[in-house]
Order: sequence, then C-alpha cells, then structure tokens
Amino acid sequence: MLNILLVEDDEVDIMTVQRAFKKGNITNPLFIAGNGIEALAMLRDTPEQPSLIPADRRLILLDLNMPKMNGLEFLHELRQDPAIRHIPVVVLTTSNEERDRVQAYDLNVAGYILKPVTFNTFVELMVTLNKYWTLCEMT
Repeated sequence: MLNILLVEDDEVDIMTVQRAFKKGNITNPLFIAGNGIEALAMLRDTPEQPSLIPADRRLILLDLNMPKMNGLEFLHELRQDPAIRHIPVVVLTTSNEERDRVQAYDLNVAGYILKPVTFNTFVELMVTLNKYWTLCEMT
C-alpha cells in the first residue's frame, strides 16, 4: 500500500481524485492537505505533533496553484527537510507554464502532469500512476 498525500485546495479536484480512485479500484489510503503548510504539518514527525501519514511508502500528488503556500514553495521546503526530502512528488496541475515545469524538475519532482480535461482520462491517469508507483516500490 502506498500512502498518498494529495495537496490540493480545490474541492472539485479533490472529489475528482477520490472518484477516480474509486472507479479505478485504487485502495491506497488518500490523505488530503489544502495547501503546502498543511501538507508539511501532516508529513513532519515532531514530539508535539506526530506525523498523520505513515512514514513508509509515501507519494505526494501536488497542485501548484494554492493559497498560503503554493506547490513550488512547498517543494522548496520539503527538499530542505532531511527527514522528508526523499518523498517522491508528482505535480498534478493545470499550469502549462514552462517556468513552473522547470522549477518543479529543479526541485526533483518525479513527474509533471497536466490535469486531464475528461473524467475518464483522469481515471486512466490515476490507475497508471498507481501501477507505476506500485512497480517502483516492488523493486
């Protein structure tokens, strides 16, 4: 089982991911953070606040356009923290800006995917990502 953290502020996009998981029979636990600050708090393990997400087999699906702390700011913070810097991140966004793509890859994302327009394509994307990360974890 992968522990997947979806960092997304848009309720419709969150519901779309949840529906895609259900339709694609993806049973991995899905944790949700509304912005980068919430995501970091969920990932970090401190004496005051233990991590809300199991420490092993984590994957982050990250939107870029969010309030408080956007996706690129989150990536920068994540990569600075030795305890969580190794977590793979796949950017899932509507931003087709080359600048965003370059910055994300400079911060060692595992992939940069534009959100599909149709629901069926989105389901196929989630199923493919799940299969890919399951295979990566098995080796």
